[in-house]
Amino acid sequence: MTGNALNGQHALVTGATRGIGAAIAETLGRLGADLTLIGRNREGLNERAAKIASASAVKVHVETADVSDPKIVGAAFANASAANGPVSVLVNNAGSAKSAPFHKMDQELWDFMIGVNLTGTFICSQAALADMLEAGYGRIINVASTAGLTGYGYVSAYCAAKHGVVGLTRSLALETATKGVTVNAVCPGYTETDLVRETIDNIVSKTGRTEEDARAELASSNPQGRLVQPWEVAETVGWLALPASASITGQAIPIAGGEVM
Repeated sequence: MTGNALNGQHALVTGATRGIGAAIAETLGRLGADLTLIGRNREGLNERAAKIASASAVKVHVETADVSDPKIVGAAFANASAANGPVSVLVNNAGSAKSAPFHKMDQELWDFMIGVNLTGTFICSQAALADMLEAGYGRIINVASTAGLTGYGYVSAYCAAKHGVVGLTRSLALETATKGVTVNAVCPGYTETDLVRETIDNIVSKTGRTEEDARAELASSNPQGRLVQPWEVAETVGWLALPASASITGQAIPIAGGEVM
């Protein structure tokens, strides 16, 4: 997806250093949006920002932040607005997927998963919404997961958080339906990212299977028999961010080759 459909807009992407978040930031930059990239790794953010600015000739601001901390998020959004103007497109991509059998899960893991995946989405959405409502225009796009639409064993905290993201998406979409603000979620299946790389390594170390077998196991959940590519998720997000997508709101869109229907 290319063009200048987002010229004059400010898109903020959390978890933008690598993987899906990086692909989303690159796509929104190609569409002409000025960007704020939020993540935890300043060096990685700066490298990503330089790459996007060179390729797309847009302004790119970076902020390091823990999205589950409202004070830090508030400061990051204030700095972002000072640099690029009010946020008109928010992509809540920051997240983590840790696994554990339910009976062995401690509350620390539970709290962390809810915090980064769900509470972070709430905090960032609230930080962006006031300016969107004042402008009468905005796009909030939450990166959920097929785990927000169905259940998977050994990731109950992740599933709970992502189901919460989908519920939040639908509820907020109704609150903003007449305000010019759309709220949607994309729900990728297993995607070719560092996160899935870690999952594959975990399967290999715990089961003794080969890397090829572990990858095939993850791909088998997709009826197309493959892993989703980050750019496929990014293109969907780019479409939802367009002014022309004004009638699409409250949706949780699977990007998983037919795994969830």
